[in-house]
Amino acid sequence: MVFEFFGAKKKVVIAMAHIGALPGTPLFNADGGMDKLIEDVARDIEQLQAGGVDSIMFGNENDRPYAFKATAEAVAAMTAVVQAVKPMLKVPFGINYLWDPSASVAIGAATGASFVREIFTGVFASDMGIWAPDAGAAARLRRNLGRSDMKLLFNINAEFAHSLDQRPIELRARSAVFSSLADAILVSGPVTGEPADESQLQKVCSTVRDVPVFANTGVNMENVKSTLALASGVIIGTHFKVDGITWNAVDGARVKRFMERVETLR
Repeated sequence: MVFEFFGAKKKVVIAMAHIGALPGTPLFNADGGMDKLIEDVARDIEQLQAGGVDSIMFGNENDRPYAFKATAEAVAAMTAVVQAVKPMLKVPFGINYLWDPSASVAIGAATGASFVREIFTGVFASDMGIWAPDAGAAARLRRNLGRSDMKLLFNINAEFAHSLDQRPIELRARSAVFSSLADAILVSGPVTGEPADESQLQKVCSTVRDVPVFANTGVNMENVKSTLALASGVIIGTHFKVDGITWNAVDGARVKRFMERVETLR
């Protein structure tokens, strides 16, 4: 099962375009400023599209330490970066502002994104403290901004966190679709770049039938075959980077090799 904006394409690959640290965050490059943010992400987009990915998702992965509430300057900056590089995009794109669902929806609506990814449901003990996102507020904001067509991708087992909900992951996934109107379910590993537990992915894929299920982290050349045998698609950031390191630039050769492998599996 795939979203209509991917057309007839199956086993979709969504690639991450990690924007550099945004203004107001500890790692922001004040000397380079906005121009540097735009330059770097534009270079990554060129490599990702040349490699043949199906979609691109913009994320603020570099805004460590992460926070639950977006600042005005960060939202403005991320929106500006996406708008600046949007003319070069040849594939559908999405938005993920870590870790604020409403900010993600707002940026997505403003830039014309096809989808948004976030933690929308659940309660977690996390590196950032107790985490209780508000799916209702994000869904209402999407409606109020006139973007009911923009898909909401629900990451249901957050990185850097442990769910305090004792229900099995497959039940939490089914509940997110039923009660919170999830347009897709994402299954993650414990940390960025680490794969999801395949048994958990299997359970979710076997239980959730009405919407696509994606593997959200840690997919690589070694596990993509078994992952795509279960999931509708994958979201990849770390594996596409130079030396497979999250904070590096995109390596076009790695992207091309991976997408050639995916084509043999479709």
